[in-house]
Amino acid sequence: MGLFSSKNTSDTTTAAAPATDLSALTGDYTIDASHTTIGFVARHAMVTNVKGSFNDFSGSLHLDGSDPSRSTAAIDVKMDSIETGNADRDGHLKSADFFKTDEFPTMTFRSTKAESLGGDDYRITGDLSILGTTKQLSIDLEFNGAAKDPFGNERVGFEGKAEILRSEWGLTWNAALETGGVLISDKIKLNFDISAIKNAA
Repeated sequence: MGLFSSKNTSDTTTAAAPATDLSALTGDYTIDASHTTIGFVARHAMVTNVKGSFNDFSGSLHLDGSDPSRSTAAIDVKMDSIETGNADRDGHLKSADFFKTDEFPTMTFRSTKAESLGGDDYRITGDLSILGTTKQLSIDLEFNGAAKDPFGNERVGFEGKAEILRSEWGLTWNAALETGGVLISDKIKLNFDISAIKNAA
């Protein structure tokens, strides 16, 4: 996915449209939390998926339309904002068994590398910090386009996905099942649907 190019939806039998001038996208952006989703999926009891999200976060992007490798991203997530649709489960996730939100209230991501994978596909790599542990995370992103909204804001949008092993960040709590296996998967799928607004010059 290209962080900075618009999708070509024309028929593949026709000539490709001229490349768009991406220089206008270069600049600093603030993530619009009201139109952004930071979500996750965990396997539960070996048979189904539990989906959740974090509802309180802030972040910024720097996009370089001429050289995507110079682009950066930073996100801070309030761990108390976790929501899975079940209050008891949410409380357990905030407890000492999992995120210890009283002691570690924030999860952070700071990019260290950005690269184009061709077309609208990109990969951004950085440091993900949870429970005081920092490890590298790579996120594959797809650029969904850029537009000016009815309020005059210049917006860009991205979809992203990644996978982590939660145990690498010290999230090891689990329970064995009588039929074999464990209650919660180690592998967690992360998904991002990001809308960001360009800062005023």
